[in-house]
Amino acid sequence: MGNDQKRTAGTMIVWLCLLVAFLGGRLPVVGTEEDSGPFSTPFPSPLNADAFLSPNCSQLTLKLDFSTKVVKHAGTDGASPCNDTRWVQKWQSWQSSRPLRRTSLSLGSGFWHATGRHSSRRLLRAIPRHVAQILQADVLWQMGHTGSGVKVAVFDTGLSEKHPHFKNVKERTNWTNEKTLDDGLGHGTFVAGVIASMRECQGFAPDSELHIFRVFTNNQVSYTSWFLDAFNYAILKKIDVLNLSIGGPDFMDHPFVDKVWELTANKVIMVSAIGNDGPLYGTLNNPADQMDVIGVGGIDFEDNIARFSSRGMTTWELPGGYGRVKPDIVTYGSGVRGSGLKEGCRSLSGTSVASPVVAGAVTLLASTVLNRELVNPASMKQALIASARRLPGVNMFEQGHGKLDLLRAYQILNSYKPQASLSPSYIDLTECPYMWPYCSQPIYYGGMPTIVNVTILNGMGVTGRIVDKPIWQPYLPQNGDYVDVAVSYSPVLWPWAGYLAVSISVAKKAASWEGIAQGHVMVTVASPAENDSGIGGEMTSTVKLPVKVKIVPTPPRSKRILWDQYHNLRYPPGYFPRDNLRMKNDPLDWNGDHIHTNFRDMYQHLRSMGYFVEVLGAPITCFDASQYGTLLMVDSEEEYFPEEITKLRRDIDNGLSLIIFSDWYNTSVMRKVKFYDENTRQWWMPDTGGANVPALNDLISVWGMAFSDGLYEGDFTMADHDMYYASGCSIARFPEDGIVIAQTLKDQGLEVLKQETAVVENVPVLGLYQTPSEGGGRIALYGDSNCIDDSHRQKDCFWLLDALLQYTSYSMTPPSLTHSKNRMVPPTGTDRPLPQRLEGNHLYRYSKVLEAHLGDPKPRPLPACPHLSWAKPQPLNETAPSNLWKHQKLLSVDMDKVVLPNGRLYRPQVRPLSPGESGAWDIPGGIMPGRYNQEVGQTIPMFAFLGAMVVLSFFVVQLTKAKSKPKRRKPRVKRPLYLQQQQQQTPHSGKNPTV
Repeated sequence: MGNDQKRTAGTMIVWLCLLVAFLGGRLPVVGTEEDSGPFSTPFPSPLNADAFLSPNCSQLTLKLDFSTKVVKHAGTDGASPCNDTRWVQKWQSWQSSRPLRRTSLSLGSGFWHATGRHSSRRLLRAIPRHVAQILQADVLWQMGHTGSGVKVAVFDTGLSEKHPHFKNVKERTNWTNEKTLDDGLGHGTFVAGVIASMRECQGFAPDSELHIFRVFTNNQVSYTSWFLDAFNYAILKKIDVLNLSIGGPDFMDHPFVDKVWELTANKVIMVSAIGNDGPLYGTLNNPADQMDVIGVGGIDFEDNIARFSSRGMTTWELPGGYGRVKPDIVTYGSGVRGSGLKEGCRSLSGTSVASPVVAGAVTLLASTVLNRELVNPASMKQALIASARRLPGVNMFEQGHGKLDLLRAYQILNSYKPQASLSPSYIDLTECPYMWPYCSQPIYYGGMPTIVNVTILNGMGVTGRIVDKPIWQPYLPQNGDYVDVAVSYSPVLWPWAGYLAVSISVAKKAASWEGIAQGHVMVTVASPAENDSGIGGEMTSTVKLPVKVKIVPTPPRSKRILWDQYHNLRYPPGYFPRDNLRMKNDPLDWNGDHIHTNFRDMYQHLRSMGYFVEVLGAPITCFDASQYGTLLMVDSEEEYFPEEITKLRRDIDNGLSLIIFSDWYNTSVMRKVKFYDENTRQWWMPDTGGANVPALNDLISVWGMAFSDGLYEGDFTMADHDMYYASGCSIARFPEDGIVIAQTLKDQGLEVLKQETAVVENVPVLGLYQTPSEGGGRIALYGDSNCIDDSHRQKDCFWLLDALLQYTSYSMTPPSLTHSKNRMVPPTGTDRPLPQRLEGNHLYRYSKVLEAHLGDPKPRPLPACPHLSWAKPQPLNETAPSNLWKHQKLLSVDMDKVVLPNGRLYRPQVRPLSPGESGAWDIPGGIMPGRYNQEVGQTIPMFAFLGAMVVLSFFVVQLTKAKSKPKRRKPRVKRPLYLQQQQQQTPHSGKNPTV
């Protein structure tokens, strides 16, 4: 190689080194600063709390005197490896406070002090900018919108007075019993920073008026009364937007719920986190699950639903109806950057993070609307869900209406006219996976009506009504006359919302028909015109709800399973304990016990096996048993009407089969697992066990069957399948001509009561019986429901459910069970008494069957079966729209009228901070550009220094080589043009790395 070539190559190397150094300064480094604050180690649990870290597991379990559920370290979204749970605590820890109804929705203690310092390369690629810039808030900043004039309240753990990220904190108030306004955890600081931080990790609305409400202590303790007082003050201060990164399962805390309604009635837009109890379904937290509140779920930066984000449906409506769609919207909640406790930034995860992202976006959007009278909880929610981007392959109970799209919401809000809308805006039982579970099973004549619970949003006023009645208009060309529709609805829409429950059934003439049927429901909403001086002036809005269903011929009886939902009880309101006593950190059973919540995987399995599953939300007296092969009762806590017991016996004699998955019931253990509730200042005693075994025994006693009060646990093998028995009971009595399978298990009841370990052989766990009457049905009993319950399942027993259904539906006895070496002689139940109900229990307070009575509670009169009033059809001879979800739009919204600027033309200039200020960039006027952030300020000095050292080393080497060689004259040669061009272009030829 010639000297010119060497010199050219050297020059290129120099330029490349400089380029690397230059680009290196642009690479964000997440969490390079050291942890500052009191929580460099997991915080100690307060009062008499017990805390332990499970072996080989990243899950920190806290038994606290307030509402904390399962606490995870940040970044542990994956499945917990803690299947082999070990007991580190003694059973006395049950006698601690009830988990409070409101808790901050972070991922736990690790959440508050996580900096992302040990983040993987994937995380670096996933978070190139701050969340406000990723959602293109800087486009609105460049238009001069920065949240000015909007009052936003943060109900959390407080904020330090002199935090450098905030310039417009109007007021800090403390509603707790601690004598401080400052944040001792960092949770409230982070949330406030996502909404309104001025520098470093920029918030959405830096010029908004920030009102800090400290409603949680440093030990995360809070009470409903504190919230009520703080809510009243927020109404007095005329707050516009309120963020609640908190939640709990208690939607029956009536003072709290009523006050939330009062807040929104006063035009406070409430944004709340949906919960961190995913991926389990039926885990929505209150108040985010309310109709008038914007409930927010979390996604990561690759647009995947975060594993921790709670899933729908709402469980308020069970057992008689069906839950609503929640969350309303999802946005980034995993690895988001926000303000640190004292200064700097940190990366955190949880729906606690997603909620202020939406709250900040709502604050920013509200500041863009010239006529602020148009902005209210309903109109803002309408704009958010109408503009949301639907995520592919994700159902509506995971994503709601989709991912937040800030700029589309801005366009809709700025061309908005007051109107009513529906959520969801259509019903398509053929659209999978978005419309799961509706799309997972076609409808047919004779089946239980399919209920879709639609939310009515009324942007015209805080109160409204439905004019006349909703109208059902089937499309004749699309076989709409094959569908019957019944509609029930809110008598009054208040505040800003109501419900529309649509029950769909198949007409008798379609009993053997298969195809698609369509129509729509017309609803007219009226609201008083607030600015109308005329008496009785009203605004009206008519909305259309398209309906599309798939109809199949009625399946044979053997393929139809009826799930008993009516006899399942849960928290709230009573203390119904978990089915697995190992789950001491969260003792309340609150997931709904529905086939579409914590039994979702079982439902999916049954559908894959060709079974049709329907839900019974009424007493057993309210269904035609001749239509069904098997009645499935799982984990029943309710009592039974005498009429139900009589009818079920008659139905089984006539061919209906019964499968019961029971659970534990032991009065001594029930007394042991009581706990003290700090909120109500009283002891909570469970009113039943994992299942109501005495009631089940009343139901099956006529066949000589009964469950015991034994409490067993352990691993075993059945029919070559690995099984785990988790806090189950045994069979105490069974007919002598039946089949009974026994196993060797540990006596968990003895372990709970006396902390002693004992192994019991020949514990009868499974029984199969053919009733003697001609054409009679079959009965199968199993003592534990945890193996089919998503919230407790460690090893599923779906194979066993299949075998039992083969037996009950087709009278095919599984050979693996009949010839099992564990088969035993059926127990007679004479060795010990059957379990009795706990003396003095208060089940009647929460029961649909019992009523209070002097002495023992007595059954209520049997209620009438629900009767649907089918709407009179008004057929239309027109073609239905082909694509329902694209067809539905808000009325009077013209996206083309609201033009967005070209962001690059309006990028503001920035200046470095003076030596006395923090190491961030300060932006004139509060408008923050999208490319400069804290990482730039942190990383430029380091990479620039490294680049300079490389260049200096190169010149030293070249100078040394030049001195060691003899000088030689050379003719001056003109450099080729292409080399000059290459040298000129080299500094610009490298591509920015993908981050």
